[in-house]
Amino acid sequence: MTANAVTSAYPLFDPTDPVFRAHEGGKFGVHATQPLRDRADLALLYTPGVADVSRAIALDPTLAARYTARANTVAVVTDGTAVLGLGDIGPLAAMPVMEGKAVLFKHFGAVDAVPVCMETGSVEELVDAIARIAPTYGGINLEDISAPRCFEIERRLQERLDIPVFHDDQHGTAIVVLAGLLNAAKVVGRSLESLRVVVSGAGAAGVAVTRLLARAGVADIVVCDSRGIIAPARADLADHKRRLAATTNPRGLTGGLGDALVGADVFVGVSGGTVPEHELAGMAPDAIIFALANPDPEVHPDVAARHAAVVATGRSDFPNQINNVLAFPGIFRGALDSGAPQVTEAMKLAAARAIADLVPEPTADEIVPSVFAPGVADAVAAAVVACA
Repeated sequence: MTANAVTSAYPLFDPTDPVFRAHEGGKFGVHATQPLRDRADLALLYTPGVADVSRAIALDPTLAARYTARANTVAVVTDGTAVLGLGDIGPLAAMPVMEGKAVLFKHFGAVDAVPVCMETGSVEELVDAIARIAPTYGGINLEDISAPRCFEIERRLQERLDIPVFHDDQHGTAIVVLAGLLNAAKVVGRSLESLRVVVSGAGAAGVAVTRLLARAGVADIVVCDSRGIIAPARADLADHKRRLAATTNPRGLTGGLGDALVGADVFVGVSGGTVPEHELAGMAPDAIIFALANPDPEVHPDVAARHAAVVATGRSDFPNQINNVLAFPGIFRGALDSGAPQVTEAMKLAAARAIADLVPEPTADEIVPSVFAPGVADAVAAAVVACA
């Protein structure tokens, strides 16, 4: 996105605006965990004492987890090509978002996170750059990297590194969607396996949501992109969409989103745009609508409520906010604490169930806990550790 495009699309910079004032100077800093009071402290923390620790780690690299900050530090890595709601704005403009992510990591999971905003490049260039900085970190959180590149970048890093690599736009979203759907199904008196689900969007979030729901037992999932239902007969599919076509749409539907919604029990929107109300009217009774685009959901909650028994959005000003912060701090807390080399599919499923279980008696207006509910990250971390 060019500077002119940003200027025309968004309000002009105003340093008196409370938003800008809250961000002035950045939103995070670095603090020491050991006191530096005198020459004796200096000799312990730096030369000559530090040499003993460095020599020990050189002989036994596993000691770095105990004698450096690596075991509690995550890199939040982006190239700014797919920033939520803003698109391709580049690494500098993405920095405030990554700083915000670091604040969330620290507040909710007691994890130290460092924004790493890179100039974009090829998949190979980004994988190599991230892998080269990995010795500093105990985990890599990929953020706001455009699809389909994000799939390959994550896969290659997982193969190359021995620390957790987690693309939150994919898996954080999928985990919280599954948690919400587990409880929404209880509200409407249905089993997860019996639901007919339509996922609107075949980017990072849509692919991950589809895969995790399928692993959780949902058998009937239809995925739509901007051109309609993803099916094997379509000749315009990218590789990741061809894989979706081979594993979804068991009834062989064709057409647009409206055709997919006929008789559907669940709509999950992770694509933006607007769904016409008359298309929602074709959904099954006691439907479930998760319209998660931000800041403007695919279906306004007031409209969705006319056609669904349970409605969720990505917004904080309506009930049932499907927010990744319910997942990623606990995911990394558990992965770091357990020393797990990767975040497995079993961990993702366990995390979703842990989040759902924090609402023991779900209602139409409460299918997931508040992001500020005590113990969310702890519960997710415990579930991850149990799997590890």
